[in-house]
Amino acid sequence: MTIIPTPVVDEQGHRETVEVEKKTRRKAAVSGERPKRQVLITIVMGIIAVAWLLPLLGLLITGFRSKADVDATGWWTVLLNPFGQDWTVQAFSDAWVALDAGTTFWNSVAVTVPATILPVMIAAMAAYAFTFFQFRGKEIYFAIILSLMVVPIQLAIIPVLQLFVWFGNATGIQIIGQYPAAWIVHATFAMPLAIYILRNYMQTLPNSLIEAARVDGASHFQIFWRLIVPMSVPALASFAIFQFLWVWNDFLVAYIFIQSGPNQVLTQGLYTLLGQYGQGWQRVAAGSFITLVVPLLIFFALQRFFVRGLTAGSVK
Repeated sequence: MTIIPTPVVDEQGHRETVEVEKKTRRKAAVSGERPKRQVLITIVMGIIAVAWLLPLLGLLITGFRSKADVDATGWWTVLLNPFGQDWTVQAFSDAWVALDAGTTFWNSVAVTVPATILPVMIAAMAAYAFTFFQFRGKEIYFAIILSLMVVPIQLAIIPVLQLFVWFGNATGIQIIGQYPAAWIVHATFAMPLAIYILRNYMQTLPNSLIEAARVDGASHFQIFWRLIVPMSVPALASFAIFQFLWVWNDFLVAYIFIQSGPNQVLTQGLYTLLGQYGQGWQRVAAGSFITLVVPLLIFFALQRFFVRGLTAGSVK
């Protein structure tokens, strides 16, 4: 008679096997749900992107249509019958001439570039001080600066305008109607947000590197320009994009502090295209697309820094 040995079941090994099988099934379920979730997110983001692009598409189509077609039907009818339209570039030609783009373009550049560089550099220095300096009341001062972000520019326009008038009467230097008036206003109201963004980013930089530079005898000036600024390029570029777009597209500050005249910017010229009775809105559509070219180029040139600069330090 042959005796067959009975296998001994290891209870601990059985439990481990069951746990492994559970984890495997759980991973398979999660990996199966992940592609579905990604597809859903892609669809939702695509719908949002199309919704945001529709006004731009309508602006472009309206600019290329004849005035008779624009007055007769909406721009969306072109999508159903694109070859039955009277396409023309006359609106773009008229808008270019009426805008005096050769002058107003460079006026916009003369206002936007300094109004972008000034707050970025001054805020970078302030953020460096709030991050690496130790002084009494630092957090209180920082809180006061942050509280200034809730002050709308529309609320301060009249006091600032009166201050400029007083300064002009006291010194004989009239800055209203000149570029510096717009530089000061734009830079001042951009400073709190710039300091906030840059300080959050600088807090993520390795403090050991700063301490090593100090041990080697580097001054704060050298540390700032040789270490902090190069490492903070993503944050500087992300805010520069914001500031450039705000200043380039601004109408209110330019209308009040630069006013009409030889220093008139593109947005002011765009407003005059509408006409007294709103009959020139087709030229406004064409002119608006002309003014969009530079902001789009700036954004696409610096977009690789955009998200990185804004999200750095958000979870520190």
